[in-house]
Amino acid sequence: MTLELKKIVEALMFSAERPLSPKEIRTIFAEATDEEHAGMTEPFRNCREVQIVAALDELKAEYDLQQRSFQLVEIAGGWRLVSRSEYAPWLKKLLDEARPHRLSPPSLETLSIIALRQPICRADIAAIRGVEVDGVIRTLLERDLITVTGKSDAPGHPMQYGTTQKFLEHFGLRDLDDMPKAAELRLQAATLKTAEQQAQEAKKSDAAASGTNATEPTAEAATTTSSNEGQTPTAAQ
Repeated sequence: MTLELKKIVEALMFSAERPLSPKEIRTIFAEATDEEHAGMTEPFRNCREVQIVAALDELKAEYDLQQRSFQLVEIAGGWRLVSRSEYAPWLKKLLDEARPHRLSPPSLETLSIIALRQPICRADIAAIRGVEVDGVIRTLLERDLITVTGKSDAPGHPMQYGTTQKFLEHFGLRDLDDMPKAAELRLQAATLKTAEQQAQEAKKSDAAASGTNATEPTAEAATTTSSNEGQTPTAAQ
């Protein structure tokens, strides 16, 4: 059985659960063995990265030309097969139960700050946001969107945080250079903070209004109560 390098690359793309770089694919070719079919892997053991990149480009062009429901894209420093956006309604229904919850506005704001200012310590993030960020940092760590990158030289040597490979995958970025410009990130953070503040103010207003109605009778109610004291309620005429 004769195999093409392009078809082997396609099989790897189909089976991979994360983006694969040409360098990683080359390592797979170099280390792959097959005891049942001796010599099958040998012709590909010394393939070069340039050949792998050419195979990836050819596959990408084929999928685009054939208008397949999936496409080959560069993401997070590697290549990955992904479905096309027009099929999202059906895939969303399929994946809803397994899909993690969306990031909340505070999480997005904090993540934007870390992405823009990394490496950055917790105190600096809290100073920029104006609120405590312990819970948000914990959530982002649990979701593997940020990681500890080292310790600051500041007193106490607090831990510093930066984004991860999973961050690039989550937002469909090839690398950090693909991130929105600093001004766009600041605008996004400001918008999210404004929305959060408005929501908090609305809650306070609702709580205040509810408390007033529940505990303080109006002047009209007080007058009615006073004028009816000592009288026996009668049926409506």
